[in-house]
Amino acid sequence: MLLRLALRSLLNRRLTVALTIFATALSVGLFLGVEKVRTGARSSFADTVSGVDLIVGARSGPVQLLLYSVFRIGNATNNITWESYEDIAAMQGVDWIVPLSLGDSHRGFRVLGTTREYFTRYRYRGGQPLAFAAGGRFDDLFDAVIGADVAAALGYRLGDPLVVAHGLASFSLHDDAPFRVAGILEKTGTPVDRTVHVSLAAIEAIHIDWQSGARASGARLDPDAVRQLELRPQAITAALVGLDSRLGVFRLQRAINDYPEEPLLAVLPGVALQELWSVVGVAETALAGVSAMVVATALLGMAAMILAGLNERRREMAILRAVGARPRVVVGLLLLEAGLISAAGAALGLGTVYGGLAIAQPFLDSAWGLYIPIEAPGAGELGVLAAVVAAGTAAGLIPAWRAYRMSLADGMTVMQ
Repeated sequence: MLLRLALRSLLNRRLTVALTIFATALSVGLFLGVEKVRTGARSSFADTVSGVDLIVGARSGPVQLLLYSVFRIGNATNNITWESYEDIAAMQGVDWIVPLSLGDSHRGFRVLGTTREYFTRYRYRGGQPLAFAAGGRFDDLFDAVIGADVAAALGYRLGDPLVVAHGLASFSLHDDAPFRVAGILEKTGTPVDRTVHVSLAAIEAIHIDWQSGARASGARLDPDAVRQLELRPQAITAALVGLDSRLGVFRLQRAINDYPEEPLLAVLPGVALQELWSVVGVAETALAGVSAMVVATALLGMAAMILAGLNERRREMAILRAVGARPRVVVGLLLLEAGLISAAGAALGLGTVYGGLAIAQPFLDSAWGLYIPIEAPGAGELGVLAAVVAAGTAAGLIPAWRAYRMSLADGMTVMQ
């Protein structure tokens, strides 16, 4: 009986109620949408590199090592000698190791020297391998494999020439040894998209005629002659290490950190990623707080709408009291209306989020590398919806208390 009365009352004020439901739905949708993006961003961030047990570099800090080796941000404090790299590769428990050599650039994008094994060992997003949109791995000494963002930004296609600059933001070019685009990787949403990949041997080759950061006077590289040389790296920047059993990861980490020949640092990628996220994740907390304030504002607006309508409904309340309705019935009616509005707004907001996600998911993944899975609402989301309905119902206590205080004589006076 009370539910039917509440529904009829809401239908009688359908325009105002619809606007209130819409405002509540927008606020709930914003809050849930921010939560989806926040969790998706954290998941994508944590899945930047997977399947790697250790990252090894010169001794610095875990976050710094992660930044320059995985995210291509900043520079290493020192390099690792090739002899140390070979010693690590020979350590007990090491299944595979991939060298990384950084330092050069191409039109604002970092150049990474590595081996062909990089393209099979590097994993992201829970173990997904790198895939080629066109071409394949480098075969010739001066082949280059570029990320999706590099290709899109510079308009490169297979076979296009590519000249590497010495260092970062440098005008000193290795123009005597141009590379050829041999492969273009699919979009991954990781720093791989913004990287130019070449072989370690190519990194050594383009620096043959350079001394102390500058090209030797009158020197000119002959690409054909260089191809015949034995190009052995002298040093690398970092290395990705995979173990045959993860049970030995801490033993190997300790052995590398205590390596006597030179100061090295081995970090677990997952631990370093969480440490980095704790630094950059402050913004997500602030954004969630703003979204919660938006929800609170919408609920207060609903309470204000019900309260403002009480003067127009004094006749209705008086009639209910006149036909024998107890004060608690009037209070229950207003609380039920507030609960129905909140529930409708929460349901509409949830539907809006999932509908928008179904449309935007492919674009977010391809354009920004932000993968947000479409899954059934979890306990957290259902808890948020329940909290919104409960808070909305509680917000109806103010107008309900006001209605309770209205006297029958006051209401009858309005009827005259």
